[in-house]
Amino acid sequence: MVRTRIVWATAALLTATLAVAAAPAVAAPTTATRAAAACPTGWGSLDKTYLAGTSTPLTNVRTGRHDCYDQFVIDVPGTSSAELGYSVGYVDQLYQDGSGRPIAVGGGAVIEVRVNAPAYNVETGASTYPGRVAQPLPGVNLTGYATFRDTRYAGSFEGVTQFGLGVRARLPFQVLRLPGHVVVDVAHTW
Repeated sequence: MVRTRIVWATAALLTATLAVAAAPAVAAPTTATRAAAACPTGWGSLDKTYLAGTSTPLTNVRTGRHDCYDQFVIDVPGTSSAELGYSVGYVDQLYQDGSGRPIAVGGGAVIEVRVNAPAYNVETGASTYPGRVAQPLPGVNLTGYATFRDTRYAGSFEGVTQFGLGVRARLPFQVLRLPGHVVVDVAHTW
C-alpha cells in the first residue's frame, strides 16, 4: 500500500515536471515595456502653436515632476483657455525677441516657449513676473527632474513672453491650454 502511494506520487511529480518543461516560455514584460505601456509618448517633437492672445499678464511660472513627464506651467490668472495663445518648439539657440540677443540654455536640447500674454501690466508697464532676462526662473528648482535641465527667462516684448527650457534630449512634448494656464509636458522617454 505504501509502495503504491510512492509510485503514484512519483508519477504525479514526473507528469507535473514534464508539463512545465513542455509549456512555451513566455517572457515577463520588461520594465521598459511596462513603462512604455503606462507612458504614452505619441505627442511628437514638432512645433506646436495656438493663435490667440490676451492682454492679461502672466504672474508665475512653475514646474512639476510626474511618472512619465516633467511639466512646465505658466500661470495667467483670469483667462479662459481660448484666450491663451502659444508657440512651443525646439530651437538650436534661444534668441531674445526685440534685441536678437542669444541666451544660453543648458541641456542636450532647448525648447522655446512663447506665450501670447505680457509679463507686465499693459496700462502701467509695471512688471507682473519677477524674472530677469537670461537668468534662471525665480522659484524653480530642477533638482531630481528626469528631463528638465535648465530654465531661462528671455523677456516680454510686445505682449509675448518668452522662456527657454533646457531638456536632457529632444523628446516628445505636448502643450495644453487650461483656464488660467499654459502647460508644457515633456516626456521622459520616446
